[in-house]
Amino acid sequence: MNRLVIMAPESPVFFQSPLVFSPTSVKTPSSSPRSTPQKLTMLACPSRKAKETTSCPGSDTVLKRKRPPMLDLKLPPVVASWCTTTVKTPEKADEVVEVEEDGVYSVYCKRGRRGPIEDRYVAAVDPDERVRKKAFFGVFDGHGGSKAAEFAAKNLGSNIDAAMAAARSGEEGYSTERAIRDGYIKTDEDFLKEGSRGGACCVTALISEGELAVSNAGDCRAVISRGGVAEALTTDHNPGQADELKRIEALGGYVDCCNGVWRIQGTLAVSRGIGDRYLKEWVIAEPETKTLRIKPEFEFLILASDGLWDKVTNQEAVDVVRPYCVDVENPKTLSACQKLVELSCKRGSLDDISLIIIQLQKFVA
Repeated sequence: MNRLVIMAPESPVFFQSPLVFSPTSVKTPSSSPRSTPQKLTMLACPSRKAKETTSCPGSDTVLKRKRPPMLDLKLPPVVASWCTTTVKTPEKADEVVEVEEDGVYSVYCKRGRRGPIEDRYVAAVDPDERVRKKAFFGVFDGHGGSKAAEFAAKNLGSNIDAAMAAARSGEEGYSTERAIRDGYIKTDEDFLKEGSRGGACCVTALISEGELAVSNAGDCRAVISRGGVAEALTTDHNPGQADELKRIEALGGYVDCCNGVWRIQGTLAVSRGIGDRYLKEWVIAEPETKTLRIKPEFEFLILASDGLWDKVTNQEAVDVVRPYCVDVENPKTLSACQKLVELSCKRGSLDDISLIIIQLQKFVA
């Protein structure tokens, strides 16, 4: 049975859905850049090392193959029977949140040092241990507060499920990618209606009947291990990317370099996400999605906020995790999470770090 921990910086928050995980911690300000965008010749800015995107040979083959059938998630509207929920008042000493689910996945969140924690995460797995047919995971990295991340963690899964249900009603040409896109946009629209400030980057993994759909909006990243070789399934959405820069400028916005970090209108260092109402004309919620069949060589999937990826490369993360996952029947993924966070912190990460490691072989159809 899952053990879900919900914590918020100010006071206990009671959610209607136990899908929401809210790690709690405190961090202090830092001038460390949020991202390391590529150099753009049209703007005067110091050269910065680009983040690693993909390192797996043959990945183009996966992207070009025929689209798999649409996923059939069928998550129940209320999942109280899946797990129990624990609400805890945050204390100053609370630095880490840990969740482990019987070798299927592990979650680890560590507070940074820039203020109240803004990360949230979600994990829901089919309760039938014999089949493990469906699951939904997500990491949400808030900025300007935790409200957007908290809202996305609470509502994104159900909004995607609702879009899936609409698709199953018979609309021709309605794909998995479109359903996920509609779920993201619906979540964004509903959050904006609340009038709250701040935003959140998102990365999610939807598993059903042996199919995996990974989506992101922002700079949270998903990395898969194929026989020990790392492959990024998502692209970080930063204003310094050529395609994102072109889109922003076409909409009348501008991208500037502030202290070595590319920012929209000189403020925000990510170009996609939930919320950011004052920059909504340029910061879109539309995700990018990759859908593929889970194969025997797919070992595990890492979903993490940029607090990890700013200091650890894709291949380094896979190399750290893999020894803990050799025993498929009894993996030590929580220990692997701890090692990754330790590595990032040793290299100077001051940000919140949230990650989920998912054993993909548990979901092979």
